[in-house]
Amino acid sequence: MTVFNAARTRPCRPFVAAVAGLGLLAPLVLAAAAPADAASRGTRLGASYDISFSGLTFAKGDLSVDIKGNAYEARMGMRTSGLVGVFVASKSNAESTGRLRGSHVVPTRYSMMAEESKISSRVAIHMGQGNVQDFAVSPQLKKRPDRIPVTKRHRYNVVDPLSAAIMPIARKRDSLSPEACNRRLPIFDGWQRYDVQLSYRRTENVSGRGYDGPVIVCGARWIPVAGHRPAKKSVQYMADNKHIEIWLAPVADEPLLVPYRISLRTMSGDIVVEARKMTLREMDKRRAAR
Repeated sequence: MTVFNAARTRPCRPFVAAVAGLGLLAPLVLAAAAPADAASRGTRLGASYDISFSGLTFAKGDLSVDIKGNAYEARMGMRTSGLVGVFVASKSNAESTGRLRGSHVVPTRYSMMAEESKISSRVAIHMGQGNVQDFAVSPQLKKRPDRIPVTKRHRYNVVDPLSAAIMPIARKRDSLSPEACNRRLPIFDGWQRYDVQLSYRRTENVSGRGYDGPVIVCGARWIPVAGHRPAKKSVQYMADNKHIEIWLAPVADEPLLVPYRISLRTMSGDIVVEARKMTLREMDKRRAAR
C-alpha cells in the first residue's frame, strides 16, 4: 500500500485505482505518529486494515513500522480480497527507511511496486538531507502540453509517501490536542509533487479493534504542486475535496498515533480504510521487566 494520487491519470478501473494507490491518502492511509522520545527505545507498530469502496470491502492492508534509535523502517502492503479479489487480482507493496530528526522525518530510501492484471507500476527513490538524489519510475507519465512539469526544485525538502506517514510529535500530551493535526506534508511520489494539509476538525470516542477511547479527527486537503494537469476534472475535484478525514488513535502509554479510520470521497464513490487490528510491541524487553 502506498500513497495514491487520486488525480493521476492511469488506465485503471475505480477498484484498481483505489488499490493501486489509495491516491492522495498516501500519508493518511498509514499515518503512524512516531515521537522522538520513543526513538530512544525500540518500538514496533503493526496494524491491519479493511478497505471498502461504496460500502463493499474489497481489499486488506497491513502496516509495520520499526523504530530503533533515531532510525525507522516502514513496510506496507495491500491486496484485493473476497469476491473482488477473484475478478480483479491486485496488490501493492512499499518500503521506506530513514531517520527521525526532531519533529521531522528524513527519508533515505523508498520503493513501491503495484500490480493489477497486466498493469504494473514501480518506483525507486534515493534521498539525502530531505532532497531527492536519484529516482526511477515505471511507467512514465505521458507528455501532455498542459502538464505542470516536475523540476529539480520540486524534489527539494520533500518526503516520500510512506515516510510521510511517520509524523513525530514532540510531546505525548499533545497527541490528542488540535496541534497533532496541524501539519503540511510535502510529498514526491516519483510522478508528482503535492502537499497534504492536515487540520483539526473534532474529537470522537470509539471502541473495538484494539482501542477504546478518544480519537482525534483531522481533515485533509490535497494540494497539487507539479506533475498534474490543472484542467482535468479529477484534479479539480480532488483539489476542492473537503470530504477527507483521518481518525488518529493513541497507542497504550506511547506518545504514538495510528490511523483508526480514514474516509475519502471520490468521483466514483467513498473509500473507507478502517483498522481491524492494532498492536504495539517494545523491542527493548528490559522496559517490560521493570
